[in-house]
Amino acid sequence: MSAETQALPQRAGAHGAGLRGPIAIALYTWREGIRKKTLVGFLLLSVLVILGSTFMTAFMADTSIDNVQTDVESKIVKDICVSAISVFGVLITIFISASVVPAEMENKVIYTVLSKPIRRYQYLFGKFLGVQIIIIVNLLLMSFLFALALYAKERIFPSLLFWSTLLTYFQFLIVSSLTFAVSCTSTSSVLPTIAGLFIYISGNLTEYLKDVVNRTGQSENWFESVVGQMAKVLYRILPNLRSFDMRTQILYLQPNDPPADVQIWNLVLYGLSFAAAGYLLAWFLFMRKEL
Repeated sequence: MSAETQALPQRAGAHGAGLRGPIAIALYTWREGIRKKTLVGFLLLSVLVILGSTFMTAFMADTSIDNVQTDVESKIVKDICVSAISVFGVLITIFISASVVPAEMENKVIYTVLSKPIRRYQYLFGKFLGVQIIIIVNLLLMSFLFALALYAKERIFPSLLFWSTLLTYFQFLIVSSLTFAVSCTSTSSVLPTIAGLFIYISGNLTEYLKDVVNRTGQSENWFESVVGQMAKVLYRILPNLRSFDMRTQILYLQPNDPPADVQIWNLVLYGLSFAAAGYLLAWFLFMRKEL
């Protein structure tokens, strides 16, 4: 156990009242998180892909029309960068959300922290807050590099990317809160990681579940009826993460255009609702856990 880890319970205990205890734990979680080799590896890979996207267009064959060449290169850069942020961002989100609590259970740090004058809800809120700090910082860094790559191609400030980053964070927030809830029931990060991947993948397939419900709704086949009912339950329970995706707007609109066909603030409230439900589930499970 490091000296910094040993000092955490004293700091948290000394500031246990109000929000000072959770903030101390959140900052400690942030410092520990950025030292994880897996997280740093994901971040470095995303940075290399985003920065490398501008160099990949240099190998494209020249066209006789400069505007066409520039437009194609810009779309390639956008597609690669959006994919990199989505893939590596969600991997970072799932990894850190699944590991912060189980890691401290495995290392016995949690018992030292909770033996001090700090309550369970303060510890849990601090951990969750620390996870969100890590996710936000990594997302902002990747989005900033994307903005630089896009500006280098089009010489336009990509204000549309701001809205995309905002919605992407709330997408990650939903995945993070539900993965975090699962992690509160486990002493290992393996199960929460699998659960986080399932939540993200299934959350992007909810539109297909709706199609299954519509196709099997009038079926007289008992098997298809059962499948339809299961799809209906999953469609109502699982979040629709696809609605947060602005890939189409990023690819086909101008970087400084306003968002089209996206209800930004409704999606923010939708994300906050699922995040609150996930955190309350985490709190309920953690408060009942024997420590």
